[in-house]
Amino acid sequence: MRYTLGAIGVGAALALSCVAGTSGTARAESAQPHSLYAPSSMVLTIGKGEDAATAAVQRAVLLRCRPTAGGDHPDAQAACTELTLAGGNFEALLASDPNRICPKIWDPVVVTADGVWQGQRVSYSHTYANTCIKAGGTGAVFGF
Repeated sequence: MRYTLGAIGVGAALALSCVAGTSGTARAESAQPHSLYAPSSMVLTIGKGEDAATAAVQRAVLLRCRPTAGGDHPDAQAACTELTLAGGNFEALLASDPNRICPKIWDPVVVTADGVWQGQRVSYSHTYANTCIKAGGTGAVFGF
């Protein structure tokens, strides 16, 4: 009889612990946006080669601009400011320094940006003749 009462006591304790452990309420994550700002987050790359499809990526960073500047870009605040002033137009960032002297060597470098800028899909690439010319024409956005 002792054995039967002991087994019933253990069984009751297990049943109560299982009921207590499942008494929480499951909630689904809301589909509402968590911010007042449209998302702005993209992956930026620098690679050696003539086009984005075949270039060997040398460096890549994440740039996030909304609601605050962040990611692993070394100067996210300056890069986001430049993109904001350019209206998200990467072509507007290509202004080259007219006083910069670069060798006339063809050693192509490709920069790319893929992601979202103010809620709109972005897929951009540009090829520079060499790293010297790239350094004179990309500002903070591709300055990593």
